[in-house]
Amino acid sequence: MISGITGKLKFVFEEYVILSAGFMEIEVLIPEYTRRKLQPLKGEDISLFTIFYLDGNPAQGRLTPKLIGFQSEFEREFFELFCSVDGVGSKKALRAMVHPVEEVAFAIKEQDTKFLATLPGVGPATAERIIAKLRRKVSKFAILSPASGDFGENFSSENVGIFADAFQALLVLGHSEAEAKKKIEKLTKSKKEFKTVQEVLNAIYAS
Repeated sequence: MISGITGKLKFVFEEYVILSAGFMEIEVLIPEYTRRKLQPLKGEDISLFTIFYLDGNPAQGRLTPKLIGFQSEFEREFFELFCSVDGVGSKKALRAMVHPVEEVAFAIKEQDTKFLATLPGVGPATAERIIAKLRRKVSKFAILSPASGDFGENFSSENVGIFADAFQALLVLGHSEAEAKKKIEKLTKSKKEFKTVQEVLNAIYAS
C-alpha cells in the first residue's frame, strides 16, 4: 500500500494534483481544503500522506487504482474516520471536505446538523448519520478548532497532529475534556515546536 509520496508539485487542478517523483508523474486526488493550501506551493517539493484505493465496480472488472493525498497524518486519519460512515465513502468525502478538518470535527461534536448538511454531497440525512456514528470519536480533532477555544491559529502544520494526540492522551490519563483543552491551550500560546506527544506531555506537567 502507498502511504506517502514526495515530489515536486507540478500542477494543481480542481480535484487533483500532479507530482513529479523521480521518473514518474503521479496524479493524487485531493479535497478542496487541501487544494487551497497547496496552490501557493506549485513548483516546490512537497510530501503528501496518502490513501490508496481501487475505484470502480468489481463485478464489472473495472477497477482503477487511485491515490488521495493530505498534508498531515492528522487530516488523513480524520478522512478515514469520515469515510467509515454508511453512505459516505471516498468520493463523497472528497467532495465534502471543503472546510478544515477541525471545523468539520467541531460541527460533528456539537451535533451541528445544519452546518454538516451544507457540505457538498452530504445533506440532512447523511449529516444525521455522521453525527450518530462519529460525535464521540472526534474530540481530538475538534479541540483544534478556533471555535472550541480560539487558539487554532497557534498550531503549525507540523504540530497539529501531535497536539491532537496529546489531547487524547490527557483524556486517557484521566483529565476531563475541559482540563485537557486548558492545558493544551496554555502550551500553544508559547508557539513552541514539539516533535512527539511525550514532549508535549512533559512540557505540560513541567509547567
